[in-house]
Order: sequence, then structure tokens, then C-alpha cells
Amino acid sequence: MDSHALSIWGVYYKDNHHHLEKLKGVSVMSQPITQATLHAKSFINGEWVEGEGELMERISPVTGQQLGTFRASSLEQVNRAIKSAKEAQKKWADVSLLDRIDLLKRAEEIGKKYGEEMARYITLEMGKTIREAREEVYELGISNFEHAAGEVQRFRGTTLPSTFERTNNKRIHVTHAPIGVVGVITPWNFPISLSNEIIPYALAVGNTVVFKPSESCPFSTQLLVQLFEEAGFPPGVINLVHGKGDVGNQLVEHPDVGAITFTGSTAVGKQIAKTAGLKRTLLELGGNGPQIVMEDANLEEAVEAAITGCFYNAGQVCTAAERILVHESVHDEFVELLVERTRKVQLGNPLEETTDMGPLSSQAVVDKTNYHLQDAVAKGAEIIYGGNHDGLYFEPTILVNVTQEMEIGKEETFGPVAPIIRFSTREEAVEIANDTQYGLTSSVFTSSLEDAWYMADRLQHGTVHINESTNYWDFLAPFGGMKNSGNGRILSTWVFQHLTEVKQITFDPTKTKRKK
Repeated sequence: MDSHALSIWGVYYKDNHHHLEKLKGVSVMSQPITQATLHAKSFINGEWVEGEGELMERISPVTGQQLGTFRASSLEQVNRAIKSAKEAQKKWADVSLLDRIDLLKRAEEIGKKYGEEMARYITLEMGKTIREAREEVYELGISNFEHAAGEVQRFRGTTLPSTFERTNNKRIHVTHAPIGVVGVITPWNFPISLSNEIIPYALAVGNTVVFKPSESCPFSTQLLVQLFEEAGFPPGVINLVHGKGDVGNQLVEHPDVGAITFTGSTAVGKQIAKTAGLKRTLLELGGNGPQIVMEDANLEEAVEAAITGCFYNAGQVCTAAERILVHESVHDEFVELLVERTRKVQLGNPLEETTDMGPLSSQAVVDKTNYHLQDAVAKGAEIIYGGNHDGLYFEPTILVNVTQEMEIGKEETFGPVAPIIRFSTREEAVEIANDTQYGLTSSVFTSSLEDAWYMADRLQHGTVHINESTNYWDFLAPFGGMKNSGNGRILSTWVFQHLTEVKQITFDPTKTKRKK
């Protein structure tokens, strides 16, 4: 690591002097003590530089204290980053595939060395438990170096015969060309994995990158960029800029950026699509995923799936089970089992190994969760477990008598809430499940193959899981949504379709000049 980076290794966390309070039987952490010496910089054309914009600080949701500071990149710095990426791309595209693969593998090895520090930064920046942070870093994040290196070797073109002329002399070669500069804009809830599900793949096919992470997670994402630097990626191939919406908008508007990838809210995604014009966009947006529990479901397995779907990362997941649809014949039993299981969820200090759920990332997430709960209760729902919070520490919450007339039935909550909706027929379940602007992931628990296929055919979601949590994905499977959940697909070779241009090359060797 460069000497400039030493300051970001100075975090010191005393997790043996905190006080645990009891909130309805769930352990909640009050203020632990922390010292923060973190400072993030921009990375432009192979150099770490101080931002020229607003001085910003990150208050840790875990401690309530300042975690560190950074200066936003100025718009002129964003322009310089784009210029360096554009110039570097000309040479980077000529680097052999095997050399690119070697660099990705080197970055993976370096990532393993610094993975624990990266996980701790994620926890302190946005509040997920250290176990979830390690999973994000190692299983969902760093592993993408290996996946990108493998998948790019299987990303094939094709050769076609001529069907326009009656000849066998012509050959039509279809290949894929890099787009050029890719702007990568990522959110705070999975700062490493959602970034690394794009960046290594973009680089593998010959693009260069200008990366703008969430302003909530500048320290973990700086460590990610340092992996590329230490691995030996040439200057300008990857650039890092920090800031808010104006920095992201500059990427979207700039004529030298050929593609924009964005993960975040549907509202911002729509604005990006409008502003980007003819640019290639890959948008992974919001969700309101239903988990459907049929009358013949394995209820114990369905309950475990709901725990993962509703409370993993404190519900701050686009693939969360935002609604639990339960058949009326098993409704009461399912609710009883879910309450019993939820009592075991440990809310508290996310740096402790036994904690299952940490704080929400910000007051804005708390406010939205409260608003959805209050709206639901006002319209006839009942909170039967949880519903309280101590600062950003929000209890896992179960809500019954939920209907689609409530905000929580139609919109994404992004908090630790399990809203239960009763239904009587599979047709009704499908109608309720599809009654939303979103279409990202869905889940069905049933023992009936017929019902499984019926649901899979009719649910308007990019992914339908049968007897699996909504919070499930696989590196070989295409991930993305229908309707207002975005466009395009990531993971495996699917992502390459959005990071390259299809190029046709026609050959007719019979028309070359003959030697005398």
C-alpha cells in the first residue's frame, strides 16, 4: 500500500466498553467508543489526490461518532478522470487478454490480504454485521476477480455464413468491442460487492472505469481501488471520484463516457436514463419482492427464508422480502413460527460475532421505515412484534393485516420489517405479488410442482425462486429486474452484453488481389 494510505489504517475500536440495553427483550448497543483517523482521497490517472470540493465527514451509524473525512472531487477533477480513462483505454484495449486476466488474479490475492480491514470498514461505515461484511467482501466481492477472469474467456463471438448471396466465399464474423469509458455509480448497502460486480468485468473486456461510490462508504471503496493499484493496473484504467449527485451527474452527461452502470433508487435511475440519452445504461434499481407461502409449503423452511429475506442486512437489500404473502389456511401457524424465530434475532453491536443485525445506515432509513409502519397501522395493520428503535438500532418487526392499499404494500421499505398479507387462492397471490411498480425478485414456497410452474410463469419479476429466500443469487445466473426495477442483467457473461458493442466484420477472401 502507498504511504498516503497509511492514515486509513488507523481506526481503533474499543468494543469492550459498551453498554447493552434491553429493548423489548432484544439487545441494543448504546454508544461504544471509537477513535477515527480515516481520510479518503480521489484516484486520478494513477495518482492519489486530495479532492477539490466540499469537505465531507462520515458519521458511523455504529458509534454515532465521526469515522473520517474526505473532500468531494470537483467537476474539473471528474473531467480529468474521464480524460485519463479515455486516453488509457486506447492502450488498455491492446493489452492481451491473458495479461488482463493475470492482473485480475493478482488483485484477488491482494484482496484476500486486506479483506478483514475492508469488512470492518463496511461495518463501521454502514452498520451491517461483521459476519455479513466478511461475506460481502470475500464471497460476493473479491471473488468477482476470479469470476470475471473466467467468464471473459467464455465470452464468445460467432461466425456466420452469407445468406444474402449464393456463395460460400463470404464469412461474417461477429465479435464484441469495448464501449470505452464506463461510469460506475454504486450504493452504500453493498459498497464492495455491487462495485466489484461491474468493475472487473468492465476491465476484462477492455474498458476503462471512472468509479463514484456512495458518499456514505468512501473508506471501504478506497481500499477496493487500492487493490487494482497494487496489482499493477496501468494509470488511468481505473479512476476514483468522490461526491454527491453532481459528481454522478457529470459522469452521466459527459460525452466521453460511453456507458453508465448504476445501482440505487428507481427515482434516480429514471433521471439517469433520461439524462444519458443514447449512452448504454445498466440500471439495477428498487424492489418490493414478495415471498409467497402456499398452503402446502414447508413452513419451517419458509420462516427461515423470511428471516433472511426481511432481516439480512437489517432489510437494506434490494432483493429483500418486502411482503410475505401467506395462504389463509396456514397464516396463523406461519405467523406464530415467525414470531418465535424472530425472538432469536440478536440486535446489537455489529462488530460482535454473535450479533445478527446492526443499526440502519442513516436517519433517513429509520424515518422511512417509521413512516411505512405508521401508515400501515393507521390503515388497519397491527404490529405484533418489534416496531421500536433506539436511534438507528431498529427492532426486527412483524406486521399483520397488511393490504395493498398501504404504502408498505406497494413501495420499498428498506428496513427490518416483515409485512404479512393473507390470501386465499393462487390467482389472488399472483395478483397481489404483481401489484407494484417493481419486478426484481420473488419467492414461492410450495410442495406442488404445478403451483410452482404456475407462479413462475405469471410473476412479473426478473427472478422467481421456488422454495428459496428472495435474498438468493448465483454468479452464473443473470440478475436484474422487470418494470421499474431497472434494465439489463449483471453476473456471468450476461453483464458483458451491456459493457461491449456488438461488431460485425465481413470477409470475402476471393476478392483480394492475386499475385502474378
